Amino acid sequence: MSTVKIRSPPTELDAISAQEVRCVLPHFTADTAWELGTRLRARLQRASPSKPAVVNITLANSAQLLFHCATGRGTQADNDTWVARKRAAVLRWGKSTFYLHKRFGGDEDAFRAKFLLGERAGDYAIHGGGFPVRVENVEGIVGVIVVSGLTMEEDHEVIVEVLEEYLASLKA
Repeated sequence: MSTVKIRSPPTELDAISAQEVRCVLPHFTADTAWELGTRLRARLQRASPSKPAVVNITLANSAQLLFHCATGRGTQADNDTWVARKRAAVLRWGKSTFYLHKRFGGDEDAFRAKFLLGERAGDYAIHGGGFPVRVENVEGIVGVIVVSGLTMEEDHEVIVEVLEEYLASLKA
């Protein structure tokens, strides 16, 4: 299997927000989550065959798990901790964790202070890899996609790549 690198994500907040707007789905069901999850797993295996990651897709309103897998041997329980923290950040602020990271310049102390998180700061992660699932004409987030295991840039951008490919396949 040949390696196919994940492209670099944008670094400007407007461009990251534009990705989120561009990746709104026409619908979202368990079948959609399966399709996206298996596409993410395959894409991650092509991008990083020797470094495994975790893919996690849940509903927003109930935390119902729709898809969860490791892309290969070697993930740790810590990956699931990162998944939970990224998911919590997306649910609370409605933005991708990469957007939050860039908004605060990666300064977790500033992030903690801005939202008066105190001891709860560890419940949230502002590292790329958490992405809101939105559906056309539905207010709010309906789900969360999280990737954990690569660099935060790769964790974020692989989700965007797969969402864009999935949306293009619906139009084909």
